[in-house]
Amino acid sequence: MIDDISIRYTENFDKTTLNDPILIEGLPGIGQIGKLVAEYMIHMLGAEKIGEIHSIYLPPQVLLEENGIARLPRNELYLYRTEQRHIVFLVGDFQSASSEGHYILSDAYLDIASELGVKRIYTLGGFGVGRLVNEPRVLGAVNSVELRTEIEAAGVSFDRDEPGGGIIGAAGLLLGLGRLRGIDAVCLMGETSGYIVDPMSAANVLALLSKLISVPVDPTQLNARAAEMERMVEGLIESDKMQREEELRYIG
Repeated sequence: MIDDISIRYTENFDKTTLNDPILIEGLPGIGQIGKLVAEYMIHMLGAEKIGEIHSIYLPPQVLLEENGIARLPRNELYLYRTEQRHIVFLVGDFQSASSEGHYILSDAYLDIASELGVKRIYTLGGFGVGRLVNEPRVLGAVNSVELRTEIEAAGVSFDRDEPGGGIIGAAGLLLGLGRLRGIDAVCLMGETSGYIVDPMSAANVLALLSKLISVPVDPTQLNARAAEMERMVEGLIESDKMQREEELRYIG
């Protein structure tokens, strides 16, 4: 029988050796911004995989690898070591398939954070505005008053009415549930249409996150993807404009 939640660390991982660790959550979400940023950082920094999370609260399906082999969906933990501190990344295939599962999995992620000695969490996500954004802002939320000054000084926007509908999923729950445990938590949300994968917004989130944690990450490859996406979007806009003009000529 499968466990409700199974957390397995790699054999060579020793959690007692972590120094002042922080946790960065980048699970799938609006515009895939959090996932893009976290996985890009893992790749560029050469972070090592230290664990896997399986759960019945993830969607009931299997994923197919390139060789056609099926596997269960999973979330993963990676570790990057700096001289000052260690950084744990939480990434993966899915968030929960149910409201209850969101709470239970977020609570499990906080168990991991507590077990590893994490005192601060950064969650990453997108803020959908329903339209294309040429210069996406990075919006912020924190779970304590003391954190706001620090985060705002880095260039994160705090608008009273945004996000108006709250923050759904792990990116939000880790703030609320983390507060109950005394763990500082910050959410960085890239402004995005919500319709497409948005590397442009992800690049802005990456820049601010790197500044906040004092870990420089070369943004070249992500910026290149952002520029490619921008050209694609401009092409779609131009195509739509031409189609509308053609329709108006036909009507006339």
